[in-house]
Amino acid sequence: MARKLSLREFQQALVRRLSEAATSTAPSARLGIQSGADLWLVRLEEAGEVIPVPAMTPVPLTRRWFRGLANIRGNLYSVVDFSLFCGGEATPETPDCRLVLVSDRYHMSAALLVSKMLGLRNVQGFEQQPATEGERPWTAARFLDPEGRAWRELSMSDLVYNNDFLEAGQ
Repeated sequence: MARKLSLREFQQALVRRLSEAATSTAPSARLGIQSGADLWLVRLEEAGEVIPVPAMTPVPLTRRWFRGLANIRGNLYSVVDFSLFCGGEATPETPDCRLVLVSDRYHMSAALLVSKMLGLRNVQGFEQQPATEGERPWTAARFLDPEGRAWRELSMSDLVYNNDFLEAGQ
């Protein structure tokens, strides 16, 4: 027979669980991507999905980093060459290239074209670095991995709401 729980006990247990959840550390797993020569980390909740690069339709009178539109399961997505957007070289389309779809939480049908997926990375083993002057506004943090490689953490919200990102027209 199930034990009866008073409303007071239920509320106390709920408050305790909520406070434990609020004080727990953020998940340490990040999605590792390579964009041009740069290594980036993306929080899993900020990336909607990772897919192979589908056919894209170029859009005239747009900036060079705007690669075009892609039909992904019947929905049109704006595709941004992330390396080119960050001031690097254009991403050559190779079999390793992927699209990182922006999470639905941002209500934006956009995707980032990246050079390569590097799998999940545990940032607990990384050393956090201080921010550098002139850092891009969508860089949330900087890290060094145990092999000494520099990584940047992407703040997807800062990227997708950045005025430059929103204005793809020339």
